Amino acid sequence: MKLYLKIFLFGLVFFFGEIAISFSDKASENKEKTYDNLPFSVNLDKNSMKAESLAAFDLYMNSFIKKYKIKGASLAVCKDEKLVYAKGYGYANVETQEMVKPSHLFRIASVSKLITAVAVMKLYEEGKLDLDDHVFGPGGILPYTKFPEYTDVRVEKITIRHLLNHTAGWSRKHGDPMFKQLYIAKKYKTQPPASLDLIIYYTLQRKLDYDPGKVYSYSNLGYAILGEIISLKSGMEYEDYVTFNILKPLGIHDIHIGKSFYHQNLSNEVRYYENPGSSVCLAFDGSGVYVPRSYGGNCIELMGAAGGWVASAPGLAKFLTAIDGKNNQPDILKQKTIKMMTNNSIAGKDLFGWRGTDKTGTSWRTGTLSGSTSLVMKQSNGITWVVLLNTSLPGKIIHNKIAGTMFSAQKMIKNWPEINLFPTDLVAEL
Repeated sequence: MKLYLKIFLFGLVFFFGEIAISFSDKASENKEKTYDNLPFSVNLDKNSMKAESLAAFDLYMNSFIKKYKIKGASLAVCKDEKLVYAKGYGYANVETQEMVKPSHLFRIASVSKLITAVAVMKLYEEGKLDLDDHVFGPGGILPYTKFPEYTDVRVEKITIRHLLNHTAGWSRKHGDPMFKQLYIAKKYKTQPPASLDLIIYYTLQRKLDYDPGKVYSYSNLGYAILGEIISLKSGMEYEDYVTFNILKPLGIHDIHIGKSFYHQNLSNEVRYYENPGSSVCLAFDGSGVYVPRSYGGNCIELMGAAGGWVASAPGLAKFLTAIDGKNNQPDILKQKTIKMMTNNSIAGKDLFGWRGTDKTGTSWRTGTLSGSTSLVMKQSNGITWVVLLNTSLPGKIIHNKIAGTMFSAQKMIKNWPEINLFPTDLVAEL
């Protein structure tokens, strides 16, 4: 009987253990089911670019990656909302000698803010929030029970609009709180990494540097908070809302929230490379291990709405054509809403998601993280392009160099081909 009892008990342990494992993996299983469609960029991998009139892109991109020692790059170019060029350059993984293809995924860093801003404006159009809704305090969007304590009563004036255009009143004089996860966890004697709630609490214990709505000061935290607002107002997880209400209706299946460590790389994601001689740092998870900053120095999942997305260049280009206000492809937002996102009422900085715009209507968004660089641009002449790099470079001029490379290539093009690499049945009814 003892033997049978042991076997029975072992069976129970195994059974419940399997249940526990299945529940612990539930999120990842759901994520796999969420992205069950084949990305259209995969088909582009098999097609060589034969448009001789666009050979200038090859010439200039190859020269660019050689000059700046870029390991790998991906380029997508649209003309009048048609994808006319998509190509990879260099290595997705130097160690395995895998070459970059159009379907490869790259971290897009702060280009993620453009995705978040579009999600906010979608909820605005749905009547689920107002841009002047207050975020903190009694009656604020974030639960007052979570954040009842704050040093500066002016935080009660912070609105969604202020988070969108970086005028909430915070500065980075004391460092960016989104990159101080170990410090904040240690300060409040909690297990690292610090949660977003704890980071918000920590920030609220300091006085604001400016009155809300008065001064532009770039804030990753502001966009991380917008991710929470999207979740609260939609009743869905932030990533799920973006996926099911913005990306899937556009036929885009290769833009996701990324992961922090190399062994967590998503399928078809490139490897990231830092500047030669870059120092290691303590891992954000409190393990005490020293890691490259690009793999464990920052929590990509926590950055989420502020900088955590990965994408293929063609997928990101398709997203841009859906927020350009043009007529050749259906937009995901109304034209009036799209114009609101590039309003210039505060010294050229009153932008929602975009990094900059000019008087002609050209808008751009930059992104930088250790091991990755990105730049997207929607030009007023109908040309839209995406450049993604798996290499970080010192200084802030790299985005100017990328833009200069693209402008130089365009000047060489006399005739644009009448092709469209986007599938004709890509877009669902919007």
